[in-house]
Amino acid sequence: MARNGSGPSRRRLLQSAALVATASILLPATDAEAESASDTDYPTAHWMPASTANYTVSTRPSAYKIDRVVIHVTQETFTNTLAIFRDPAKAVTAHYVVRSSDGYIAQCVREHDIAWHAGNWDYNTRSIGIEHEGWVDKPEYFTDALYEKSAALTASVCDRYSIPKDRTHIIGHVEVPGTDHTDPGPHWDWVRYLRLVNLA
Repeated sequence: MARNGSGPSRRRLLQSAALVATASILLPATDAEAESASDTDYPTAHWMPASTANYTVSTRPSAYKIDRVVIHVTQETFTNTLAIFRDPAKAVTAHYVVRSSDGYIAQCVREHDIAWHAGNWDYNTRSIGIEHEGWVDKPEYFTDALYEKSAALTASVCDRYSIPKDRTHIIGHVEVPGTDHTDPGPHWDWVRYLRLVNLA
């Protein structure tokens, strides 16, 4: 209800403003915003930068050879994953995050920089980390769109760095030495994924 003919109360206006501000932080950038950033290494990715406290600036592949792609599952929602990567206290990030519903790709760290995704410094220096929205025990998150868009991204990474498109060089987080992670888990369809990577 309007007060003194002056429109909505100040409290309601502030609440609305807070909701808009929160949404602008958490929701993916629009195509126009992503294009204006011109900061993605993969043409259809959208630039959603991580905190600079959560990765190491580098000059790969001259500083370190890139010879692996590491496949992850977030154990979080897409939006929460981006928020975690933006939090300087978290000390974790990946190069890309793929959304379950439509395969939307956010790039959070430039490929020449070292994302902190594998829990193993040697593997971090030599790999590109790709997170996928979902949970290892919820296969419904592994949608056709997620598989297809992720496979095209992985194929592009492999082509650009001359990485063989096989299970020796495209690995799960669970296969990184010293890890205590189980992702992408038993429901991740490796046969399908490698077929899509090689067809892309």
